[in-house]
Amino acid sequence: MEQTYELKVGQLKRTLPIIPINDTTAIASFVLLGDSELAHEAAQQLSTKITENFDYIVTLECKGIPLAEEMSRLTNHPKFVVLRKSVKAYMTDPLEVSVKSITTTDEQKLVLDGHDAEQLAGKHVILVDDVISTGGSLEAAEQLLTKAHAKTVAKCAILAEGDAANRTDIIYLEKLPLFSIKSGK
Repeated sequence: MEQTYELKVGQLKRTLPIIPINDTTAIASFVLLGDSELAHEAAQQLSTKITENFDYIVTLECKGIPLAEEMSRLTNHPKFVVLRKSVKAYMTDPLEVSVKSITTTDEQKLVLDGHDAEQLAGKHVILVDDVISTGGSLEAAEQLLTKAHAKTVAKCAILAEGDAANRTDIIYLEKLPLFSIKSGK
């Protein structure tokens, strides 16, 4: 199996390490945190693909935050909302849903602060993430936004991993393959 995967987004190239996530599958490990150049490039490209009018950008903690921040700035939306992975002491009347993703072993939570839920009620939002793979996190985010009475008008990511690249309900910039681990037994 290859040890790295060459990713190209716009004119930028990144070499991603291939990391096993279970006995049969490995992923090209893409971490946007700390890569402001790539976050900016991806935000510019994705912002031009959003054709729907929207009031807020919503992202999931934590790797989608740099992308949401850049898209927020580029689209003149001064505030974006982050769905958290746990209830925080400062939250009032938080809304919660369960989520399971390809990169986590246990079920997790997505949490929306009640104050943010009030702001999103009746609004049109776009969901932004770094990578969409199984779609489990995205589906949970949509459930949470529905609980808050917000309408998701677009879902976008930098990368669509594996079968997600065949989806017609998401906007993405590049495909990211999954890798099979061949058993040596």
